[in-house]
Amino acid sequence: MNVISLLTPKAQVAYLHEDCTIRQGLEKLRGHQYTALPVLARDGRYAGTVSEGDFLWAMVARRDDGPRAWEKLSLEQMMRKGFNPAVSIRVSMEELLDRAMRQSFIPVVDDRGAFMGIVTRQTILRKLILPAVESRSQPAQVLREAMV
Repeated sequence: MNVISLLTPKAQVAYLHEDCTIRQGLEKLRGHQYTALPVLARDGRYAGTVSEGDFLWAMVARRDDGPRAWEKLSLEQMMRKGFNPAVSIRVSMEELLDRAMRQSFIPVVDDRGAFMGIVTRQTILRKLILPAVESRSQPAQVLREAMV
């Protein structure tokens, strides 16, 4: 099994652009009822991920400015550098599973750094674990086979 078979393509992923305002980001996060979203540069490169906590800390840090200030601040001003880095389309299944243990989604990029989509923990569980349970196999054995 490879990462392509687990990928949710960019066209089906909710994401933000790094020049969006904090307010726009909050609206999209709330509208989709997610706790985190990938952030892209306008040229399609993956720029990072923002989470509910990032928004909360940005608002706390600027609480004296009030909500009107959130309409002017861009996401790139509040993003944590290095949070939820992307993996290459050529990532090993072992690395992908390791990342899925720590994040609910893993951003995937091509060789040029262009965002291709995400692999969610839920998709990994659905495609790797559930079939093993349904066939009464050992989930660990199925995972080992998937990594080969």
